[in-house]
Amino acid sequence: MRRGDDDRAETVDRGRFPDARTPWDDLDRRAEALDWATGRLAAHGLRESGRRQVRLRPWSVLVRFSVDGGRDDRPVWFKAVPPAAAFEAGLAAGLAAWVPDHVLAPLAVDAERGWCLLPDGGPLFRQVLDEGAGTLADWEDALRRYAVMQRALVPYAEKVTSLGVPSARPLELPGLFDTLLAENEALTGEERAELEALRPRLVEWCAELAAVGVADSLDHADLHEGQLFRPAPGRFTFFDWGDALVGHPFSSLLVPARSAEDRFGPQALTRLRDAYLEPWTGDGIAAGDLRRAVSLAWRLAALGRAASWGRMFPAPAAPAAPGGTETAHWLRELHREPPM
Repeated sequence: MRRGDDDRAETVDRGRFPDARTPWDDLDRRAEALDWATGRLAAHGLRESGRRQVRLRPWSVLVRFSVDGGRDDRPVWFKAVPPAAAFEAGLAAGLAAWVPDHVLAPLAVDAERGWCLLPDGGPLFRQVLDEGAGTLADWEDALRRYAVMQRALVPYAEKVTSLGVPSARPLELPGLFDTLLAENEALTGEERAELEALRPRLVEWCAELAAVGVADSLDHADLHEGQLFRPAPGRFTFFDWGDALVGHPFSSLLVPARSAEDRFGPQALTRLRDAYLEPWTGDGIAAGDLRRAVSLAWRLAALGRAASWGRMFPAPAAPAAPGGTETAHWLRELHREPPM
């Protein structure tokens, strides 16, 4: 496909970032991506039809293709991510091989360029909740299943890091904290001093969390209700791994618990923690130690969230690292006492 050859109508959504620059704004790179995507569609016996829907964010390009030729003509999705998150494509393929019952199996991946072609996963859990067809019990079920998946992935932790997924194990977090603090330009001098004073306690939290004895695994790191599908009651599919890291699995609880708390109130927190911990019992670790580990991992999860904001498309001539304001926000969260 040559530049300008494809004039198919498309709807573009830039959300809160109307000025963000992504590869979609480069006509040559856009043509290259479309050529790859439509070629992979054809390999599956699919052809593009109808208007494209393009979602542009500083951290991803997402294109919804309407297609003909499949069994149900459900849409297919192309995703491109920045170089710092290019591991997502290879990770998606790896997860489809290791835990196929829990994730989407990509139709195609280009791990080097960070491209992925994915089938439709059905309704988002957020949509189910908005329509009144989901409850807090569904969130409990989703987190039990997510914990089961994390346990199944423990033996693959090194393979996951070999794909380029960042390592943020508990004893590595003080070093990550130092890097984030040194590189961030959005913190005030007072905030920086307060965080530096917090470091000795952070080191203690990390050591205590590591000593609990829960093995490292994959942490989605952004598992809100828009990051999982619920195609049918009792079924959940996890996706969107651009913020992922390898670290203490319990750090995963921060985002979904806050998401559920916003919808169902603070009574959701204990229920979700207990549901999430069910698959982790029986390994000789006392229930009280598991709950303490949740509290420690909850607070330290802010570091993974802070780091993920650096994985954005580079902005030409930007005066500061991308995501600096958001990174500073999550560093400040280290001061907040966990609610459990």
